[in-house]
Amino acid sequence: MRARKVPAAALAGLLDAEWVDRTRRPYVRDGTAWVPVREGFPADEDLPEREVYRGRGYHLVGDVAVLHGDAPTEEELAGLVHHCRPRGVIRVKGFVGEMRIPDVEVLYGTVGEVRHREEGYTFILDPGRVMFAQGNRNEKARIAALVRPGERVADMFAGIGYFTIPAASSGATVHAMEINQTAFEYLQRNIIENHVADRVRAEVGDCRALLSGVYDRVLMGHFDAPSMLADALAHVRSGSVLHVHSIGDAEPTTREAVAEAGLAATVTSRRVKKYGPHAWHMVQDVTIS
Repeated sequence: MRARKVPAAALAGLLDAEWVDRTRRPYVRDGTAWVPVREGFPADEDLPEREVYRGRGYHLVGDVAVLHGDAPTEEELAGLVHHCRPRGVIRVKGFVGEMRIPDVEVLYGTVGEVRHREEGYTFILDPGRVMFAQGNRNEKARIAALVRPGERVADMFAGIGYFTIPAASSGATVHAMEINQTAFEYLQRNIIENHVADRVRAEVGDCRALLSGVYDRVLMGHFDAPSMLADALAHVRSGSVLHVHSIGDAEPTTREAVAEAGLAATVTSRRVKKYGPHAWHMVQDVTIS
């Protein structure tokens, strides 16, 4: 790639420059940007083309690469490290108990607290100690778009703030509940980090005992959420919306719980992401009528 070397801070001012090849992306590292140059204009360097990564699937949480599933081969691990140059690589073998504590194997480097940026939000966490729902990115963005300023929102399984932070940033007043003490401590830090402390009340403990009053929206981002619908439905009114997560379609179970609570609702099921062979992470949107 023919490129010119410029300070990264100058990139924004080059968007309309005649010599910039807008069909390609600049390469940025350590405060310096290499900007692709159109044919017919002089360049400072001719960079080798980037290799397309076709190795083991992973996702980055901060500067730590996270793998799921079977252990990688030495070749797969080496390819991943060469490609994304993480501080550390971990394999999450599974999650333990209702608190979803990750069972982790460190495969490379060092692991610890990270600062992860996503959709304009900052999440501080240790991916070796608490779960990070990387695959829920689109669902987080959807909730942020649905929430309206002034809504009273219950986040029954707040974790480190996956949904709490986007909802509060959209103007809701959020009652965030989390039973895992480690995750709760990160939740408190993330509330401050994202400047939403004036719109979030965070409590540690069992959400079933902490729910109070009536909510406009209830976020139930745990796979056991359908079993706790009766508790949530005691705190809604006509017009309230619940987002009930599950593995597989829980629409029949959801409709049954709504009926048992003496309520009527519109229930719509949607897929969030593939969870495993023949299994989907689903969310049921429940609008009380």
